[in-house]
Amino acid sequence: MKALCIHAGPLALTHIKANGLEPQDISVIPGAAGGPKGLILGPIDRYLFDQWLPRSTQPIDLVGASIGAWRMATACLPNPRAELLALEEAYVHQNYKLSTGQKRPTAQQVSDDFSANLHRFYDGRIHKVLQHPRYRLHVMTSRGRGILQTDSNLRTALGYAGAYLTNAVNRRAMGMWLQRVVFSSAFLGHAQPLPFHTDDYSTQQIALSEDNFLDAVQASCSIPFVLKAVNGIHGAPGGAYWDGGITDYHLHLDYRAVKGFTLYPHFQKNLVPGWLDKKLTRRHVATPFLDTTIVLSPNPQWVKTLPNGKLPDRSDFLTYQDNFEGRVKVWQTAVAESGRLSDELAQWLHRPDPSVVKPL
Repeated sequence: MKALCIHAGPLALTHIKANGLEPQDISVIPGAAGGPKGLILGPIDRYLFDQWLPRSTQPIDLVGASIGAWRMATACLPNPRAELLALEEAYVHQNYKLSTGQKRPTAQQVSDDFSANLHRFYDGRIHKVLQHPRYRLHVMTSRGRGILQTDSNLRTALGYAGAYLTNAVNRRAMGMWLQRVVFSSAFLGHAQPLPFHTDDYSTQQIALSEDNFLDAVQASCSIPFVLKAVNGIHGAPGGAYWDGGITDYHLHLDYRAVKGFTLYPHFQKNLVPGWLDKKLTRRHVATPFLDTTIVLSPNPQWVKTLPNGKLPDRSDFLTYQDNFEGRVKVWQTAVAESGRLSDELAQWLHRPDPSVVKPL
């Protein structure tokens, strides 16, 4: 059984049939939200950023939401293989100490722990991420509007209920509640151009700097009710900033804005537009936005061979809440098994076989 599936939009598939796929063909690499599911992509990330992409010289835009933002920012550090391994280790070993009678950590606890992790990871090195000679980082966040400008239990619950109902009718109309705000690597103080069109949804772009980098990445990972929203981000409009996956869960964006192709390591074939679209399956199909996109994802049948028959996910924190070592072992096993994904990708890239690639 093959572990890796490769799907491509029509323009990307035509190119692969005629030319194969070379590192210099790639212009964009997205990293989706999805929490622990993103761990399964670690071996692919390490292969791409440590071995394959260094064979080319063109600029590449890295677009990330939530754990995808952490992955893409880490890929911009020197020695990406070692840094991505360190990220994996830090994520797998998250552990929240609970008080007597406490069933789950508070949002403030999780936010404080994650903030400390980001500081340990990037302090003194942010400039290396932002000044990478080739990679241009774009961190996706969701800024609250109206009642969601402030994060409180009641306002947040009411605001997201309104956003859910509005989104069910029209995704673009959800912009009344939440705005897509992208923090992008800057040149001479100005944000680098976005590698996707933004006429699909209310969008604002902010220059990413050493003054706002940690807050932007924290915001991009701040799941409502699980972490606190981030406020007072330097150089950005006021308000509460949450997980970039709310507005752009799987970064189903119009990548036709750039010349070249989008190579997308993902934990599933389908690209769900927003977090609130998870149950709206009519929005899970490919659109012309993805005509130049190549998706690398695990075979669903192979996923069933992993511990518990699934990818690591946030439910494991509850399943193993009294068994930290058990969760770590399950996640480490899944990550070790996912080495097959990068092995099969490396073999395919060495001699691309178009017959293996399926339409997206």
